[in-house]
Amino acid sequence: MDALFRLAGLTRGPHRKATAPSESGLTRKKKTVSTTKKQRARAASKLQKPGQANTGPEILRVPQWEQYDWLIHGFSTRSGGVSTAYRPGARKPGCGELNLGPTAADSRDNVERNRALFAHALLDGTDRKARPSQTKKVQLRLLRQIHSGLVRRATGRVDADAASEESLRGDGMIATEPGTLLGIQTADCIPVLVVDVRQRIVAAFHAGWRGTLARIVERGVGCLRAEFGSRPGDLTAAIGPGIGRCCYSVGEEVRTEFDSQFAYADALFEEVFDLDPIKEKYPMLFLTARAPGHSNLGPSLHLDLVEANRRQLMDAGIAPEKIYALNLCTACDTRRFFSHRAEQGFTGRMIGAIGIRP
Repeated sequence: MDALFRLAGLTRGPHRKATAPSESGLTRKKKTVSTTKKQRARAASKLQKPGQANTGPEILRVPQWEQYDWLIHGFSTRSGGVSTAYRPGARKPGCGELNLGPTAADSRDNVERNRALFAHALLDGTDRKARPSQTKKVQLRLLRQIHSGLVRRATGRVDADAASEESLRGDGMIATEPGTLLGIQTADCIPVLVVDVRQRIVAAFHAGWRGTLARIVERGVGCLRAEFGSRPGDLTAAIGPGIGRCCYSVGEEVRTEFDSQFAYADALFEEVFDLDPIKEKYPMLFLTARAPGHSNLGPSLHLDLVEANRRQLMDAGIAPEKIYALNLCTACDTRRFFSHRAEQGFTGRMIGAIGIRP
């Protein structure tokens, strides 16, 4: 370069030495910026990792069952996962939701990661030293739920793909083997868990209004008594979050169906007048020419699924004081729970799970 400058009759200015440190300074600055980006990316990835982005899945448990150290149980909520499909705010780092059921809006990968988080959180509740590797010893068994009275027995370990695809059809499961975790998917329907504390047998039931009408819980407890020799005094049950009487309006045909099956059906229904402030302030706007009793402005009919299933548990022989209902309405609290009805079908799935520690 110096020879070229001399041939051109030019001389190198004194700025060369001044610019050299500047160039090296720019190089160092680029490295600093690059390192900062890497640090930010690493921090963001930590925020977005399952179990790291938030405080982890919220698990609801039955306090009276904590005395059984061999028992795994819990009801999930919608917080603490990696899904971002159902709430705009969930797209921010650290705000993922715990969708545990395959849906059109969410990816299968998210669901599998959420289920792993859920299983680990369940184990952590019974063993504070639980590690993610220990979840491999527990197999989550699910059903292809069909709103029926069909009860299955979960026997042995099955292929992971078969287990994840919910290949068994039915709405109730019973397990006797350690390491088996029974799961019931819900988004308004009632999850019911039953335990034989003497023989260490567990059962899980999915009770929507059709399953309740088919006596899924009563049939399930009957199977425990008939096939496994369970004694009523050894049985206890838990009723998890589901749509409450306050929000579950149904048609008259549903009451007719229940009237045909249960002598106590009248106690399960209530006529509720919706409190609409606009209708109260401007009642003349909603007058119709229809005869009394034929207007859409009358009371709506509400069904109490929790009470219906509590009655079935009692009829099956379980003492009332051993039936624990969480009494949490999914439709009332969509910030905490998924609700198919309150969210017009665009929602995720929760799981009520019970199992025997390996």
